[in-house]
Amino acid sequence: MMFGFTVARASTYLLPSAGDNMVGAIQSVTARHEDTLSDIARQYDLGYDQITAANPRVDPWLPGEGTRIVLPTEYVLPDAPRQGIVINLAAMRLFYYPPAQAGQPSEVITYPIGVGREGWGTPLGKTRISVKIANPSWTPPESIRKEHAENGDPLPAVVPAGPDNPLGQFALRLALPGYLIHGTNKPWGVGMRVSHGCIRLYPEDIAALFAKVPAGTPVLIVNQPWLLGHDNGHDYLQIFSQTSEAPAAQTQEAFTAWLTQHLPPGKAIDSRIAQGWLKAANGIPEPL
Repeated sequence: MMFGFTVARASTYLLPSAGDNMVGAIQSVTARHEDTLSDIARQYDLGYDQITAANPRVDPWLPGEGTRIVLPTEYVLPDAPRQGIVINLAAMRLFYYPPAQAGQPSEVITYPIGVGREGWGTPLGKTRISVKIANPSWTPPESIRKEHAENGDPLPAVVPAGPDNPLGQFALRLALPGYLIHGTNKPWGVGMRVSHGCIRLYPEDIAALFAKVPAGTPVLIVNQPWLLGHDNGHDYLQIFSQTSEAPAAQTQEAFTAWLTQHLPPGKAIDSRIAQGWLKAANGIPEPL
């Protein structure tokens, strides 16, 4: 499949039937000589780390004409109530469950996100959208101003709305003090752990989400790197990279314990295969 670069469309899916929790399907495209994985990711509403993890042998900046690119566009929904906004930090994706409309099937809309980098982690837990702000200004906290000053890039006390504002054109303030879901003037950072704890979306995605969600919408932030999927009688395991810097042995021990607890009755998996999937953490659901 050949394509030119255009901005992404939101990934909207019908909610699966009771007992199932997977949406979407794995796809692939063929790169042109001028494409980068970052270009292709935005075209298909994927994050940077998401597409590079699914294509570990592909040069992200020079994939090469004719190279097959795997699009990891199949998702196990977070293990959480299907209401409001659910953010899975490990998957670096936001899932929005619009209110059901009479006579219409229920849907889920999912967007890639950028999250907090090491030392500036995005907090977990329940919150809500408290305020919606179009064309926001940004008042950087003193800690961020100090960091920028030390790096030779001083910030003003207030960054006005406009192309230099890192919040982009739209922001959804959370009831967690100091945290927002917002756009960005650096879309290459979507799908990476680069923020100071806020949730950033592609400009076109935050515009769409901003138009859909009212103030008061509940928000749940989880960190679920390991997800057990169910689809039409089949079971799958989806694994993402850890957001913490835990030692490998500690991660393996925790993963083994998680598998023991979550594998369906009668299911077994070779420990070597499971550890290989854990190491790869490519975000592609593997059949059990």
